Amino acid sequence: MCALPSSPMPAPRITVVGTGYLGATHAICMAIMGFEVLGADIDPNKIELLRDGRVPFFEPGLPEKLGQALASGRLRFTTDFDEVAHFGDVHFLCVGTPQAAGSGAADLGYVEAAFTTLAARIARRALLVGKSTVPIGTAARLTRMIREISPIGSELELAWNPEFLREGFAVQDTLHPDRLVFGVESEWAESQLRAVYAPILGTGTPLIVADLATSELVKVAANSFLATKISFINAMAEVCEATGADVSLLAQALSLDDRIGRRFLQPGLGFGGGCLPKDIRAFRHRAEELGVGQAVSFLGEVDAINNRRRVRTVDLIRELAGGNLAGVRVAALGAAFKPNSDDVRDAPALDVARLLYLEGAVVTVYDPEANANAHRLYPDLNYAGSMAEAVAQADVVALLTEWEEFRQADPDYLAGLVRQRLIVDGRHALDASDYTSKGWEYRALGHPYQARTVPLLEDARDSAAGDPA
Repeated sequence: MCALPSSPMPAPRITVVGTGYLGATHAICMAIMGFEVLGADIDPNKIELLRDGRVPFFEPGLPEKLGQALASGRLRFTTDFDEVAHFGDVHFLCVGTPQAAGSGAADLGYVEAAFTTLAARIARRALLVGKSTVPIGTAARLTRMIREISPIGSELELAWNPEFLREGFAVQDTLHPDRLVFGVESEWAESQLRAVYAPILGTGTPLIVADLATSELVKVAANSFLATKISFINAMAEVCEATGADVSLLAQALSLDDRIGRRFLQPGLGFGGGCLPKDIRAFRHRAEELGVGQAVSFLGEVDAINNRRRVRTVDLIRELAGGNLAGVRVAALGAAFKPNSDDVRDAPALDVARLLYLEGAVVTVYDPEANANAHRLYPDLNYAGSMAEAVAQADVVALLTEWEEFRQADPDYLAGLVRQRLIVDGRHALDASDYTSKGWEYRALGHPYQARTVPLLEDARDSAAGDPA
């Protein structure tokens, strides 16, 4: 735990509005660092879960931190926004910015509601801090909005403090971030944020103090760069498929160039989740509004390459199954958009499973954490409670999310469960040589074809087609 620095001034009291993935994590970690924190949400179910010490989503290490924070007495939760306004000196607003229906734009309805609801209630000098990913210019517009609503006018200030959390590593990224960015308009606002982050700044964490517009741009620029790097290597995978080259070896060679590096050069199904897809679309939309859409037009192809990976994975599975998916039993290993998460928003794995189902395949999904969320989204798919149950009598196994359980699976063990030793590695997470040496036919995006050494079961599809499971 980081200790608060000694100071003649009392530590600011913190509120966190919005207790989803970002907000709950931020509230818990601020309390762990020693601050008095009040978390708030309009959803009473979330609040009750958190009060009971239960995190409403899967994130490694966070339940333990929640228990510690509640036991310390420094963390409470409420649905009363009058209480929030009275309690806090620094208010972090962590509500969602989903993609607007029928548009690439960000839906700012939740952000605007959170800021205005709080601004109308605050009666003493305070700082509102946005952490949500928003289009450039949002903070300036919100500043004007809250000062018109606020009973204290310009004494209610606004700052922007973008988050850089990675699902699966949220606790680490909050307590030990690789950088902090403060978007501020006054020395007072900067001093408030420095007081809040004093335990982290005291460890030497780099700090960028910027204007509001730059602080808004940092997050969307970072996400756009990462998405571009992922789609670049997947574009190279398409070239490799057409030429017989090996994208894994290509990525390895590229990664040894210090100017490029190895991170995010993993070929496969591509990116998903609640951030990268919607953020690059919202960035393009906002750039068009600002008259600079041509500057980021390449993000349209980044998005298109990413989506093509899902269709191409289905193509590989279909090819491996003999050209027709009707009645083919497919074990879909993974539903979450990444391992160590139960998030299925825009998840490539679940999208592939749905496309297989629409072509008539008998799809059984297993994910160590995301089965429940996946079932709510696509109830027509079959769901298994274990990897063994999912692959039992499968004609094709498809690894779609690279959970460690799947990476470490024994090919011989799986061979004793399936009908046919056919596997598509959608994440380049498996040892191809190990599988092929044990009789599997292995396929992966951008990877040279490797045939297995045992014959196919010719009657497998006919048998599976008559099985109602």
